[in-house]
Amino acid sequence: MIRLALIGLFLSLSQLTMAQKPAEPKTVEDVDLPHYLGKWYEIARFDNRFEKDLVGVTATYAQTKKPSKIKVHNEGYVKTLDGKHKSSRGHAKVAGEGKLKVTFFWPFYAPYWILDVDKVNYTYALVGTPDRDYLWILSRLPNLDKTIYDGLVAKAKAEGYDVSKLIKVEQGDGGTVKPPKKKGRK
Repeated sequence: MIRLALIGLFLSLSQLTMAQKPAEPKTVEDVDLPHYLGKWYEIARFDNRFEKDLVGVTATYAQTKKPSKIKVHNEGYVKTLDGKHKSSRGHAKVAGEGKLKVTFFWPFYAPYWILDVDKVNYTYALVGTPDRDYLWILSRLPNLDKTIYDGLVAKAKAEGYDVSKLIKVEQGDGGTVKPPKKKGRK
């Protein structure tokens, strides 16, 4: 009898845990990988140990000879844009629609999910992990228009990310990605 009660309790707890687990974030379908490649500026992120105190952070993605493998080069500066330069190199591989797996310490891979991207010009992107522990807002230029930034934050929040954990990353000047101009009547 006690055994049956324990089994029932275990099943009830496991169902409760499963019911509380949020659905996985939605990724972008049909990412045009050649357009996604190149240099991205980190506009905001969830703070994490491997980017602690870094500013001026960029990520550069380049194609390798294998079409499903990508070179990754992350770099930034400690505390100020004149601070000590830090850099790390790794690689990524395609893992599904809008999904990559990235490694800087083979054989350990981490998910890199593209949650939103400007599919016309590939000028901004929202990237996160399915457990919602990591989040990045990226731009092709060092600055991002507030309207676009706010839209990406709203998208992240709708996908279940705790956007209060976002920290803005100092990038300096060098241009701002702006929304396209609306065509008016003449």
